Amino acid sequence: MSGAALGIEIIFVFFLALFILHRYGDFKKQHRLVIIATLLAWYLCFLIVFILPLDVSTTIYNRCKLAVNSSPPESSSNIIIINGSYPSSAPRKHICSKPWSYIPDGIMPIFWRVVYWTSQFLTWILLPFMQSYARSGGFSITGKIKTALIENAIYYGTYLLIFGAFLIYVAVNPNFNLQWNQLQTIGIAAANTWGLFLLVLLLGYGLVEIPRSHWNGAKRGYLLMKTYFKVAKLMTEKADAEESLEDIMEEVRKVNESIKYNHPLRKCVDTILKKCPTEYQERMGRNMDDYEDFDDRQNNYPSEKSLVKLHKQVIYSVQRHRRTQVQWRILLEQAFYLEDVAKNETSATRQFVHTFQFQESENRINRYFYTPTVEWYWECLLRPWFYRILAVVLATFSVIVVWSECTFFSTKPVLSLFAVFIQLAERTYNYMCIEMACFLTIFFLSICVYSTVFRIRVFNYYYLASHHQTDAYSLLFSGMLFCRLTPPLCLNFLGLTHMDSSISHKNTQATAYTSIMGSMRVLSFIADGFYIYYPMLVVILCIATYFSLGTRCLNLLGFQQFMGDNEMTSDFIDEGKELIRREKRKRQRQEEGENRRREWKERYGNSREDSTRNRNVHSDQKESSFSETNSIFPVSKYIRSNGRTERDRIELLQDAEPLDFNADSVSDDPLDHPLDSGRYQPGGRYLSMSRSRIFDDV
Repeated sequence: MSGAALGIEIIFVFFLALFILHRYGDFKKQHRLVIIATLLAWYLCFLIVFILPLDVSTTIYNRCKLAVNSSPPESSSNIIIINGSYPSSAPRKHICSKPWSYIPDGIMPIFWRVVYWTSQFLTWILLPFMQSYARSGGFSITGKIKTALIENAIYYGTYLLIFGAFLIYVAVNPNFNLQWNQLQTIGIAAANTWGLFLLVLLLGYGLVEIPRSHWNGAKRGYLLMKTYFKVAKLMTEKADAEESLEDIMEEVRKVNESIKYNHPLRKCVDTILKKCPTEYQERMGRNMDDYEDFDDRQNNYPSEKSLVKLHKQVIYSVQRHRRTQVQWRILLEQAFYLEDVAKNETSATRQFVHTFQFQESENRINRYFYTPTVEWYWECLLRPWFYRILAVVLATFSVIVVWSECTFFSTKPVLSLFAVFIQLAERTYNYMCIEMACFLTIFFLSICVYSTVFRIRVFNYYYLASHHQTDAYSLLFSGMLFCRLTPPLCLNFLGLTHMDSSISHKNTQATAYTSIMGSMRVLSFIADGFYIYYPMLVVILCIATYFSLGTRCLNLLGFQQFMGDNEMTSDFIDEGKELIRREKRKRQRQEEGENRRREWKERYGNSREDSTRNRNVHSDQKESSFSETNSIFPVSKYIRSNGRTERDRIELLQDAEPLDFNADSVSDDPLDHPLDSGRYQPGGRYLSMSRSRIFDDV
């Protein structure tokens, strides 16, 4: 199993990152480079989280083996090495066996070096450049690269200035001998300091909000009221997006009409038109006159710079409009479902009944297992209790994290609970328990941090929207945040478990990850000050999040947030209720109309097909008899030519209303009818009034 666990986790994490990215990104419409860069950033960050527990277990085994090999047999009489250098036949009390996930020496340092420096290259150089490139409205690759370089000049210059200040400080200080390894550590320390500053902010929010959101998830009334509030807010955003799109499309229409087919900037206009919705493209295409040449003497043509700006606005407005439309449909379905849950809670039959039936193709597989009875027991009985139990478990983990963050610097006695768990498992060399404890710890920390990244919304510039509605800028920005947050998150985890020698103050073998990150003792004021005391700020942030201080501040600034004791929130809830009621009536009318059309087709569809088939047979017989009559009585010169075919007369008679007819009213005497030589037929009967012809097709 040597190295097999590493390979399995590498493959598993890749598909996990691909699945999450597919939920938020759009593989068909977004640029491939954006998808690849974001996938690589997410993949490397998730990989660090999953591989680090294997590094911890391998380090503990190496410590055990090193302690035995460096000590005389008398002092190591309580340890047995299996698959190691010490014979296992000697009488020993503890077994130092090789873990099932043991990674051979030399692999982990190379692995961490490649992963870490690749993620740093992505977050500080490549992804910021690609952000500006993706948002650029240029019409050529050269133009987009030029715009991206100009926008990132200040960004790169700021970081160079900060790095130069650190470099001057180290060079001037006589206590430091400037070497390459120390210079590398300074760069890592600067990056981790910025990441730790943001990490504590996001962690303080996630430690409280995740358990509270699951606890509130068990309250049906709370979820329904919050959904009404979201519907009202989204309706405002949706109307704003539609109005903005109309204004942008009006500008595009004016530009399209002013710049003709042979204008030098016509290719730019065509590129803009391709980014517009289909209905607007068709509308502008109908009003386009390509036969009018442009006049160079006119000065009212837009410049290329204005077209670049318009192109950028079109991309942004179309993406926003599409996102609000999709979110509106999803939120309506969620509101309808929550209302159905509230109605079915008092059901005596214990079968879940939906107001609107879902499509057959979407629920054909689930319907076999997820029956209405199973759905009722899960939604109305089991799910609230499951969410409450999960919320209690998550809250317990949050309390342990907060306590450990405030006490992890204490080594005698050891107060960090995560360090206590790891040391208890290390005494018996239970590597499975060590890896599980490490994985649960870092996984919970990652969930608290990463979920906050997914919930953050900076106006409309950064917003991770599910169902493939996230734009390229937000995807790349999320990749930057992940790459900057993951290294300090792992260092914080190693500090909580006392696996970092700078925290435990033990002269033991460090993990391969710590050896790549370097010792923070180069900058003592950061290692002994900022890294120790700044994580304690998580207590204040948790208290602020518990009392919703951030939400109240945003409310005061005019950004409406869901608050149960707010009058504006009540108004939004009432407005959302009315919008849901209106949409429900509209959908009910649509379903009723579809049901009536379906019933009419089922009832009269077969009879109409039979009658049509009989009419075709009768018409063939009558045509043959009529041809025989013409061969005997040549009356073609007496009959007025008629341009309509027999099929046309059949269609007209099918659409016509049937008339009352009395057979006695038709007389065989030709004198009873107006004399019309053109329509008179031998046998004393008009062709158009023949009983054998006019009613055969009715």
